[in-house]
Amino acid sequence: MLLLVFSLFFLIIPAEPVQEVTLEQLQSKVIQTNNDTLYVVNFWATWCKPCVAELPYFEAAGENYKSQKVKVLLVSLDFLRDKQKVDKFVVDRSIKNEVVLLNAGNPNVWIDKIEPQWGGAIPATILYRTGEKLFFREGEFEQTELDSLIQTTLSHKAK
Repeated sequence: MLLLVFSLFFLIIPAEPVQEVTLEQLQSKVIQTNNDTLYVVNFWATWCKPCVAELPYFEAAGENYKSQKVKVLLVSLDFLRDKQKVDKFVVDRSIKNEVVLLNAGNPNVWIDKIEPQWGGAIPATILYRTGEKLFFREGEFEQTELDSLIQTTLSHKAK
């Protein structure tokens, strides 16, 4: 019985719980990084149907490119009070890519700091390498589009 309870505990708790990050922490993780890893950063929320629909594509990308210098980072824009909901969502969907919950305050302030052209709609995806933004898109991807974008970006050497 104890073994069953112990096993169920690990099914409920994610291996890597979703961490809250500030805008500065997010930027230091992907924007100001001086290496040649390609960071695929997807802004999403559990309540956003197009976001949820495309998450499997980002999961596949994380798996398909794990042997290359590619890191997929899923940035949840859910409310901080809904962190447990995000944790449960990540576990229920078996999400393996790193997921963080952005704690940046007023979106009218931080969105422009991330991307001035971003109107605030999600999903939104940005690619970074060597601290430089290479691509921005507001809107949903199809699997083939995301794969093609990553492959094309990888084939161009970092400056």
